[in-house]
Amino acid sequence: MLTPQIIDAAVAAALTEDAPWGDATSEAVIPADATATARLVARESGVLAGGAVFAAAMRLTDAAIETTVRQPDGAFFAAGSVLAQVSGPARSVLTAERVALNFIQRMSGIATFTARYVVAVEGTGARIVDTRKTTPGLRAFERHAVVAGGGHNHRYSLSDAVLVKDNHLAVLTAGGLSVTQALREVRRRIGHTVHLEVEVDRIDQIEAVLAAGIDTIMLDNFSIDELREGVRVVHDRATIEASGGVNLDTVRAIAETGVDLISVGALTHSTRALDLGLDVVLAP
Repeated sequence: MLTPQIIDAAVAAALTEDAPWGDATSEAVIPADATATARLVARESGVLAGGAVFAAAMRLTDAAIETTVRQPDGAFFAAGSVLAQVSGPARSVLTAERVALNFIQRMSGIATFTARYVVAVEGTGARIVDTRKTTPGLRAFERHAVVAGGGHNHRYSLSDAVLVKDNHLAVLTAGGLSVTQALREVRRRIGHTVHLEVEVDRIDQIEAVLAAGIDTIMLDNFSIDELREGVRVVHDRATIEASGGVNLDTVRAIAETGVDLISVGALTHSTRALDLGLDVVLAP
């Protein structure tokens, strides 16, 4: 999803936003012919995501900047690690600094947070997946970071799969159709390759939903005991996703109920940026 074209478009927009008429400080303070070398240094441990985006911010600011990213996305690093090095015109390096850091700090924060969830469910067979609760315009970046942290992506957009939630069902059944009838009509209408997922919030809804021949059932805001019972009722007739009430304190218990997927909106909507800094090491 995170193609070079998507990276360049978003980074170019961010650079224009940050320096619409140039960098007044660098142009006033730094000699035009000054050069600098700077290192991207981790102030804390974490998981890297966004190396290509960091490099793009430097390149799009000035093609004369040389950037070497020393770790691949998905790599764990310790505090004090040098993650990348840049060399080139000092004004340009300093102009690009904030945008480059904003992207890689945000993405690495998501990757690091995701990795904590992935470690928490190790050995259970459950996958940690993201949601559409992403920053508008930056979904590809944030979901790339989830994968870098060992997580998985849910449907990328509304165009990718059919996910019938409670509000959809309320409209569907308002005309007198049962839940099963309504969902069978949905199945008839969509292409045979289109994935069909349905959300339920009570145990007694499960059988009627499964009778429509769905692919995935989402057990939304179920307690741990309800999740266990839901898994027993579904019994391999559909992929089971747990959603709602998921945090690092609860995710292990949720995974141990036997669900296949655990969706965590917090991976992208409640993650802090990782503390990374760009330190100039040579400025002749």
